[in-house]
Amino acid sequence: MGFKCGIIGLPNVGKSTIFNALTQSQNALAANYPFATIEPNVGRVAVPDSRLNELAVLNETLSVIPTYMEFVDIAGLVKGANEGEGLGNKFLGHIREVDAIAHVLRCFEDENITHVNAKLNPIDDLKVIESELLFSDLDFLLKQKELYLKKIKSTDKEIKIKLEIINHLLEQIDTNQKINIKEIDSNSISFVNELKLLSLKPTFYICNVDESSVVNGNQFTNNLINMFNSYDAREVILVSASIESEIANIESKDEQNEFLKELGLENTSLDQVIKTGYHLLGLLTFFTAGKKEVRAWTIKQNTNAAKAAGKIHTDFEKGFIRAETIAYNDYVELGGEYPAKNAGKMRQEGRDYIVQEGDIFHFLFNN
Repeated sequence: MGFKCGIIGLPNVGKSTIFNALTQSQNALAANYPFATIEPNVGRVAVPDSRLNELAVLNETLSVIPTYMEFVDIAGLVKGANEGEGLGNKFLGHIREVDAIAHVLRCFEDENITHVNAKLNPIDDLKVIESELLFSDLDFLLKQKELYLKKIKSTDKEIKIKLEIINHLLEQIDTNQKINIKEIDSNSISFVNELKLLSLKPTFYICNVDESSVVNGNQFTNNLINMFNSYDAREVILVSASIESEIANIESKDEQNEFLKELGLENTSLDQVIKTGYHLLGLLTFFTAGKKEVRAWTIKQNTNAAKAAGKIHTDFEKGFIRAETIAYNDYVELGGEYPAKNAGKMRQEGRDYIVQEGDIFHFLFNN
């Protein structure tokens, strides 16, 4: 699977409408009042990749299996969520299991749509959510500290080390009002990742704008981007939930592209979210291709060939011999596997070979 993306934000900012557009479903209730979503809606969507179609044509197969990603529409958070406001503790718990966060910020005025804080200010809205995530981490770390203190023994070095890391994180929150991952030493990163802290989740921002602002943004989005650039460059996507709802109702891909072109847009929100998420999480795609099927697989960047083989089946990694590898561009330009092989473009790679974006593999292994 590609990755699991949690969609968060204040109530009534357009999360559920965007979720429905991304997943091309109507699973999420989009309503003009807070807490229209109580339980998280989950949608699984194929990752669009035109390279799969090219490979299918060259291999004369109708079986095309994309990689998938999962969206989770998490109910709106409010100030005091970490203390249970608005069912907050339950909602915060849902965020812990996602790989990345898409934080939706309302960046348009509309007197007909209620704002939970009465006054629209995306920067203030952002700070409310970030504070709630940090307060939740503070509460979680204090509980973890108490748990480890009960376990500790004079000879237990591992527990002592974990306690030291937890205390360091708590000191960061107390001193800086945030956790700075850059100040965590490399030996501690593994344990910090195990904690699944909410404020450290890779996050990008979806600015929900009106139709007239979807190309160039507006004052709200400019203020946000300027703030981000002043201290910490972050990924920002401009999306109009109303436009995406219209696109979702157009069945023909060609008609969708024509509609986007008329609006001055190149990609749908799904394309933008996937591209941003893959970049943020450091993911790439490799392929397997043949007469039986062509298939896309998602792995982390800097993954070696043996680990990539294990993504298909654990036996492939255990008995790994070598990987027959062709770069995607060579495969397509030369007309498929055998022409590429005859042109000397098929490489024999060992288990430590680092997989590159678009590599096409045949894995050889011992049973």
